[in-house]
Amino acid sequence: MDAPTQFEKPLSARPSPQPPEGCLAVAIRVPVRIVVLVLVVPVRLVWDGLVVSGRFLYRAVLRPVARAVFVWPWVALWRYVVVPLAKALGWLANALLLVPLVWLYRYVLTPVGHGLAWVAGRIAAGLVWVHARVLTPVGHACAWVLNGVAAGVAWVAGGVTAVLAWLGRYLLVVPAGWLYAWVLAPVGRAVAWCGRGVVWLVKAVGAGIGVVLYWTARILLVLPAVGLWRWVLIPVGRAIAWCGRGVVWLVKAVGTGIGVVLYWTARILLVLPAIGLWRWVLTPVGRVLAVIGREIWDALGHAWRIAGHISLAVGRILATLFRWIFVEPVSWVYRTVLTPVGHVVRDLVLRPAAEAARAAGRVTRQVLTDVRDSARQARADFRRMVFGEPQMPRPVEPREPMGDETRTLGRSTTVLTKD
Repeated sequence: MDAPTQFEKPLSARPSPQPPEGCLAVAIRVPVRIVVLVLVVPVRLVWDGLVVSGRFLYRAVLRPVARAVFVWPWVALWRYVVVPLAKALGWLANALLLVPLVWLYRYVLTPVGHGLAWVAGRIAAGLVWVHARVLTPVGHACAWVLNGVAAGVAWVAGGVTAVLAWLGRYLLVVPAGWLYAWVLAPVGRAVAWCGRGVVWLVKAVGAGIGVVLYWTARILLVLPAVGLWRWVLIPVGRAIAWCGRGVVWLVKAVGTGIGVVLYWTARILLVLPAIGLWRWVLTPVGRVLAVIGREIWDALGHAWRIAGHISLAVGRILATLFRWIFVEPVSWVYRTVLTPVGHVVRDLVLRPAAEAARAAGRVTRQVLTDVRDSARQARADFRRMVFGEPQMPRPVEPREPMGDETRTLGRSTTVLTKD
């Protein structure tokens, strides 16, 4: 492998070629950036000052004020109003509702329920006994009696039904069958034959009348109408259609000519000047403005970044001056003046005062302890004077044997294992 080919970068790693810049961009780049930098630096300084002021204002004023106005009132309301009120309501609900309800359930409803259950059980037992010992035998007896009565009624009804059936057969059915077979059937056949004859006659008369009407309508209406359509209407319609096609062709020709004239007039008077204006005026001006705008935008970006560095340097300088002018003198005063004075005040004033306060507190606590002990002793003497000496508890006998009977590892004192 050749050396140039070995160390040659791949095509994907090569930087893409930059498009060539025009002379206008190169000519206006430096002046534009200088002017923009001069204009942007004060704006950036003001902006950074506003940012710093806003942060300080937010930390020192807005956030504490917001907490004091919006957070702390709600916290205080919750802590000192809502929570105590809720606890009070809970205590009232417990004292006024829960405890009475529990007492009512335990000492009223439960005994009443038990009593009602006992009464219901006794009533159910009585009803079961009545059903088993009284109602069931009575029901069986009633059922036996009703079965006998039903059997008798069924036997009587069967006999009556048989008699009525025999009478109906020989008094109604047999005469009706004879009447149908020997009277009604022949009469019906004769009537049907007469009806068929009448229908055939009506059909024949109707067919003759229809043939006559058909030929009359054909001769008087259809043939004249066909002749009128074939020899009059069709030629007239064809003539009208030919005239209409001619008129349409003429209108199309005139419209086409007018459209061509208007098209070329508009093209010459409007389109060609507009194309020339776009191509020879607007496009070059737009390209120049695009180059200027791009350079101004790039200059704004560079100027904003450079102004940021300048603003940072100015801020550091101001911070250093502030530290030299204000912070270090104040720190020196605090270290060299206020701290020794504070130590002297602490050693000569505050510590003796604290010791005196602690001694007074100890004396006060001792006095209160003595008073509390005296009050407790007085209460004990009063109880002893009124109620007498309290009964001393009896000593409990020890579970382990005493003296020689002490349990050892080598000797047992139980009954079962005693030596």
